[in-house]
Amino acid sequence: MAKTRTNQANGSPPNHSTPPPSAKDRLTEQLRELRLPAFRDHYQSQADQAARENLSYPQYLEALASRECEARTQGRIRRLAMASRLPSGKTWDQFRWARLPKNVQQQFQALRDGGFLKRRENVLVFGKPGSGKTHALCAVAEQLVLQGHPVLFTTSSLLVQDLLVAKRDLKLERFLKKLAGYEALVIDDLGYVQQSREEMEVLFTLLAERYERGSVMLTSNLPFSQWTAIFKDPMTTAAAIDRLVHHSVIVELNVPSYRLESAKDAKKAKTNDAESPATTTS
Repeated sequence: MAKTRTNQANGSPPNHSTPPPSAKDRLTEQLRELRLPAFRDHYQSQADQAARENLSYPQYLEALASRECEARTQGRIRRLAMASRLPSGKTWDQFRWARLPKNVQQQFQALRDGGFLKRRENVLVFGKPGSGKTHALCAVAEQLVLQGHPVLFTTSSLLVQDLLVAKRDLKLERFLKKLAGYEALVIDDLGYVQQSREEMEVLFTLLAERYERGSVMLTSNLPFSQWTAIFKDPMTTAAAIDRLVHHSVIVELNVPSYRLESAKDAKKAKTNDAESPATTTS
């Protein structure tokens, strides 16, 4: 008591020590430092559940670890989906598979599990404009992303422009290395817009670089017999086709234009509405 009065008399503040952090606070901070957000957010609720169900310590930890793994998987899939640049709306569930012949449906179903990626196989989809080849290929790519595979979607015209810029800036090798990080490269509308010889040369360089190293998934409205118009030179054309076809799945969509069918259905529905008698209420 005398010591306390002396301190106060001298103007010194009373000696109040800060209470140490609780075990819960320390654990929360440690889990934050270890970057285990699912552990941090759910360890208490999971502990309560473990107590109710009389789970062992290993079972409790396994349940928490499962939460963390699932959270990380979903986070990775979200990042892959954003990086894929796949067009919105062209998903597996939104494609009208019934429009396609049974054998073609089976081909796409077989591609859905992504086994062709391990075999470094290519997927080549041919069809007239409006046949649904872009949507069908994007639907497969979406399924690959959901399984955790890195995929990149691009149009052929945009891709060759990026390749030309990289070549001009002496960064082509670096750009090709970046593209090699994707298990599947989706190239849409090859041959839809005629390219110059220089543009096709850089595209051939890419195809040669990915040969037996990574899968190419492409759509084209031109059959192989007309690919000389794409690559400008018979020798280059033959070499490009050889690399693409060697390990590949070829799908032909010999179906009517989906857009034309939709337009006809809409016009028919509008006509029926106009011709139907007006309803009256009494």
